[in-house]
Amino acid sequence: MGETELVDTSAAAAADPARIHIPVMRDRILELLSPALQEAGSIHVDGTLGMGGHAEAVLRACPQTRVIGIDRDPSALAIASKRLESFGERFTPVEAVYDELPDVLDELGVQHIDTMLLDLGLSSLQIDRRERGFAYSVDAPLDMRMDGKQGLTAAEVVNTYEPRDLLRILRVYGEERFADRVVRRIVAERESEPFVRSARLVQVIQDAIPMAARKSGGHPAKRTFQALRIEVNAELEALEGVLPAALEALGVGGRLAVLAYHSLEDRMVKNLFRVGSSDSAPAHLPVVPESMQPELRLLTRGAEKPSQEEVETNPRAASARLRVAERIRSPR
Repeated sequence: MGETELVDTSAAAAADPARIHIPVMRDRILELLSPALQEAGSIHVDGTLGMGGHAEAVLRACPQTRVIGIDRDPSALAIASKRLESFGERFTPVEAVYDELPDVLDELGVQHIDTMLLDLGLSSLQIDRRERGFAYSVDAPLDMRMDGKQGLTAAEVVNTYEPRDLLRILRVYGEERFADRVVRRIVAERESEPFVRSARLVQVIQDAIPMAARKSGGHPAKRTFQALRIEVNAELEALEGVLPAALEALGVGGRLAVLAYHSLEDRMVKNLFRVGSSDSAPAHLPVVPESMQPELRLLTRGAEKPSQEEVETNPRAASARLRVAERIRSPR
């Protein structure tokens, strides 16, 4: 979600998450989702609850709405639950990965939903807690697990993956143009001593990237750390699973909003929305049958970006891209 100076905010977040958590594009998301949340008993799913900033905004703006908050991180769930406890039964926290949406809804007895938000990437809590290993600005264990439970860690990826697999991850997930140089350095260094903490890995990455390229594009380790995080948490696989599930769960008039922070995520959302908002009729048909008409209506022209004022206030919003679509017809 962009770069920022890292501080130890664990205690501050537990005491008052609003102090360190600024929901990205909150007002615009409310503007686009709230029209679908006007009926009594309407249901909004926050698939990436984090510390509950977006969920709180929906609960306050739409008093007739119930919010289901999903997050794989039990620490985030605990903080958000404390933050939102005053809303009582209108808020339901669920520990799960967002691609488990169908199971979550089944367990809660929910047949369809009215809106859903996916705010992809890292939460402020995950970035700022040094022991989680997501940050390249501080020395920490190479962990990067969002829930701290699954077996695979960033250290295991760096130390055990075949060079060709590391190269693929850095190129595809990190879009790192110097991936081959970085992988060669990593493989050479791990033979003498396995990587355990982030500072050594950051130094190896910096040494592998040409001096001229270090002066632009942010921190030299940013793309490699992004790639490792995506691999460890299977983020793209989860996104690939949740997008069709979310659209399937939406009733007619329901809306799906997705905040993406890098091109791979945004491209997946863009492609799905493009297909859903296009008819499936052959080009020669003079009239498109109802069964072949689009299922979605795009509510954003392309991907909307945060304002410059918001970016200045919250630098983590800089790379955010928002797309929102509305279901206008039942699934084929």
